[in-house]
Amino acid sequence: MLFKPDAKDDDKSTAPPRRRSVLSRVLGRLVSLLITLVILGGLGYLGWLAYQPKQGGGGGRGAFGRPDLPVPVLAATPRVQDVPVYLDGVGSVKALNTVTVRSQVDGKLIKVNFVEGQDVKKDDVLGEIDPAIYQAQYDQAVAKKAQDVALLANQKLDLARYEQLAATNAGSKQQADTQRALVAQQEALIKADQAAIDNSAATLSYTKIVAPMSGRAGLRQVDQGNIIHAADATGLVILTQLQPIAVWFSLPQQQIMRVNAAAAKGQLAVDVFGNDGVTVIDTGKLTGIDNQVDPTTGTLKLKAEFPNANYQLWPGQFVNVRLKVETLSQAIVVPTSAVQRGPAGTFSYVIGEGDVVTARPVTVTQQNEHDAVIASGLTTSDRVVTTGFANLADGSKVVIGKDDGPPAADLAPRKRSRNPDGKGGGQGQGQGQGQGQGREGKKDWPGKGGEHRGRQEHSEGDQKEQTGPAPAPAAGGEQSGAAKQP
Repeated sequence: MLFKPDAKDDDKSTAPPRRRSVLSRVLGRLVSLLITLVILGGLGYLGWLAYQPKQGGGGGRGAFGRPDLPVPVLAATPRVQDVPVYLDGVGSVKALNTVTVRSQVDGKLIKVNFVEGQDVKKDDVLGEIDPAIYQAQYDQAVAKKAQDVALLANQKLDLARYEQLAATNAGSKQQADTQRALVAQQEALIKADQAAIDNSAATLSYTKIVAPMSGRAGLRQVDQGNIIHAADATGLVILTQLQPIAVWFSLPQQQIMRVNAAAAKGQLAVDVFGNDGVTVIDTGKLTGIDNQVDPTTGTLKLKAEFPNANYQLWPGQFVNVRLKVETLSQAIVVPTSAVQRGPAGTFSYVIGEGDVVTARPVTVTQQNEHDAVIASGLTTSDRVVTTGFANLADGSKVVIGKDDGPPAADLAPRKRSRNPDGKGGGQGQGQGQGQGQGREGKKDWPGKGGEHRGRQEHSEGDQKEQTGPAPAPAAGGEQSGAAKQP
């Protein structure tokens, strides 16, 4: 007899093998995952090791790679000189005199005697008005005076006769006195006639419009043939005095006492810059200081006068101005790039014995984009670092390059390739020292020649056949690590 096996017995017999297969698969996956993680970790560690030397400047010459190598820098010696002190301001050019030339009488403009933009002299005739009416009035006044003069002569003869008759009692004394009064009255009338003549002559002269001052004529406001009036607001032309010319500029109210103290000692010089903000195009003198501060801006207005020999200044033009208030005698001056700023204030790297730099605090009186005046902290026997601060620190050893000229930026990207002798000429160097050391070419530092070349070749092997733009000069005092070599 055949019996059918029970289903429960079959499940019990097959369950353990299934559980063992699932467990084995899970364990296999875990082992694979662990192996993958170990491989990835190893690759990451190798990549970190390969990347680490590049952080030090490619070849181990940076601060993190080989701190024992000297840092290439440029240096300067403080000098003693007289330094002028300037106050900078912004102003506008204004003409010393501006005149609107108007007619003083009404009439027809029959002639214009100037060209627009022409330089005219004082009393030059700029225009003429039809003088016919005013000439007739003048002639009439002259004739009236001649008539009164003739009448006066007759009255004087009558007075002489009446006085003779009165003296012999042949005539009345009253008649003589009356005649004397008539003569005096006629003399006064003649004076009035002369005044009328002078008035007519002046009116007649106004028919010629003359320049009241020397200057440059602007655009003509009235054309020839038009009727012009003394009440016209536009006038005939506007004259502007360009030589000399004035500049009005403003300074902060904090400088009032300094300017007044300097002005009390003598005449102050004022310079005007051109459009580039660097070139001084004219030098003049301070002629006026306003008597009050503008409350809206907190500035004080000043006025300076310039000869303007070449007409480089024009009315309405905005200009940059500097006022010289004093001169610092025999001051210590260093390049502005030598002054660094840290948490404790300004300092400079001073090169001592063995070409080891020391950070020394300095006090700066004033500075511009080129020079800085040092009040204390430096002497003329010191040497200060001016370029190459990227990898520089207190106590670092430096090598001083030659400043043959400012580094020039490349006009176009330049291909980076390895030299035939296997030296890349600074291709693998970091940004901090790549500028100066790359320009040095194959230069070997003292005592580290072979080691330096080996690291350089190792760095170039990583960058072989790469192209890209040539490194641009860094900003500020870190522009180059060494002088540019041809």
